Amino acid sequence: MCGIYLTNIKYKEEEVTSKLNSISYRGPDYTGVLKANDLIFGHLRLAILDLDPRSNQPMVFDRFTIVFNGEIYNYKDIKEELVKFGYTFETESDTEVLLIGYKHWGKSILEKINGMFAFCIYDSQTNQIFCARDRLGVKPFYYYWKDGSFEICSQIRPLLSDKQINSEAISIYLDTNYIPTPLTIVENVFKLPPGNFCELDLNSNTLNIEEYWNLSDVKIKKISYEEAKKELHELLKDATKIRLQSDVPIGSFLSGGIDSALVSSLASKISIEKINTFCIGFDNPNYDESTIAEKFSQILGTNHKTTICTSQDILNLIPKLVEVYDEPFADSSALPSLLLNSIAKEHVTVALSGDGGDESFLGYNHFESLDRNRYIISIPYFIRKFLSNPLFLKIIGKNSHRIRNALSTKTENDFIENAFSRKGYLLKEKKQGWMKYYQSYKTWSSSLLQRSADLNIKLWLDNNSNVKVDRASMAYSVEVRSPFLDYRVIEYARSLPVSYRYQKGRQKRILRDILKEYIPEEIFNLPKSGFSVPIGEWMRDELRDEFNNTLNDTFLNSVPNLNVGKFKILLDEHMNENKDHTPYIWKLYVLAKWYKEFNFS
Repeated sequence: MCGIYLTNIKYKEEEVTSKLNSISYRGPDYTGVLKANDLIFGHLRLAILDLDPRSNQPMVFDRFTIVFNGEIYNYKDIKEELVKFGYTFETESDTEVLLIGYKHWGKSILEKINGMFAFCIYDSQTNQIFCARDRLGVKPFYYYWKDGSFEICSQIRPLLSDKQINSEAISIYLDTNYIPTPLTIVENVFKLPPGNFCELDLNSNTLNIEEYWNLSDVKIKKISYEEAKKELHELLKDATKIRLQSDVPIGSFLSGGIDSALVSSLASKISIEKINTFCIGFDNPNYDESTIAEKFSQILGTNHKTTICTSQDILNLIPKLVEVYDEPFADSSALPSLLLNSIAKEHVTVALSGDGGDESFLGYNHFESLDRNRYIISIPYFIRKFLSNPLFLKIIGKNSHRIRNALSTKTENDFIENAFSRKGYLLKEKKQGWMKYYQSYKTWSSSLLQRSADLNIKLWLDNNSNVKVDRASMAYSVEVRSPFLDYRVIEYARSLPVSYRYQKGRQKRILRDILKEYIPEEIFNLPKSGFSVPIGEWMRDELRDEFNNTLNDTFLNSVPNLNVGKFKILLDEHMNENKDHTPYIWKLYVLAKWYKEFNFS
């Protein structure tokens, strides 16, 4: 887990070093800068495999030079293949395997590797650069491209100087809480989509982007539930086993949820040594899962560490959030994620997590909402539109808000998208064109829930969950690995009937039944509070002056396309009338802090 950098812009070496230093937390063990022809390579190393300096980067083999961020989990198998072809190796790193593998197979290496990665390989003979990002977008890849000049980096901060704000991206952020791939907060800087590679031809000054992996049409396996459970269990064991490879201390995050409990269970079973597990609890019992996690730990026999946090512990991390999430990012669970990683770093450098389980195994609340409303949505729209009149809704009573949404939504896919977009609620001009990048989810399955899961994977996982985990972990030089983000698990889950994964009142059904082999069901079925913090309450109390001062007229009027009048009404209602508008207020607050951090206006 590291930071990469590559450019053909004629920066001085000290300028490149300064850029790398701005994100030095990604790789504190070694900073490497190398000039080759008209290129400058930069690398920040967090040493995980083969701690010897021989594995530092940039790494050169024959005519190829690489900068690489991530882990190739099956590198030993690929290395064995390459040895049979006559190659010899100077290190025990996965970097060298990737580099020699590219020399041997070219771009076909992408079909062979299983991992999380973002890398650039320069071929001095052809004067071309080959870059790729992993299938699920676990590792970030930003690039600037204009008139043949380019800059590539693991984070956007080193690329921000002299750039113009992307007004479209601001509108999207106000709609979603993040800026989705391929866009970024500034003009002419982009994210390489997951499962894509790009080729830069320095002779013709051209850039070509192609897809090498994506979700595809769902083909349901003809398999019994018990067989599916057995096969999935074995696959998860292997996905966990290959993520336990490390030359530094390793542990596992353990909350009160199904996913982290199952990953920690598998790791405990596979590992020869006792697994270290980590959990944070809160002094507010409404947000605390630490007691459940401690019960899990006792059953699994892990070395468990619980840290109880106060509201002030979380509030102190707001400046850190703005520093390391160098695009506006409004998921407030990033704050406890930062705290958890800061605690884990005192004991380990690598941590397993349960991220990705909700996406493939239908664990989020909006899946339940879709299922509950699917019969209403199936009614022809002209009938639903007639039924959505206020008189009818008044007769229905307390559930009218939920039913009104179902009645007024034109199509099933619109209803799916409502979970991911506020439909321009805060905007003067309600732009929705950004969803054009994600329309393929409509074609892969006839199942309402599966289509929603696919959009979750393509949109939310890449732009929210993976961003949150990468920045929070890298901020403290921790590498996080999730077995649920193994592409084999993603593909296998999609091949199972939805009923194997979701039943009314029993989300993540198959994972629960696997977990029962490790932890009694009555324990992991205890009420779960979620990994969240009471930001809305703090806005009214200890942070009231901070929010009112930050969200002033000067700032609000500087935000492109913001309906300032509507937002001020929401802010007043939240502060004075006990209405909860936390998501809207928090995203404007984060944006204001981002403006200040990066001197934009």
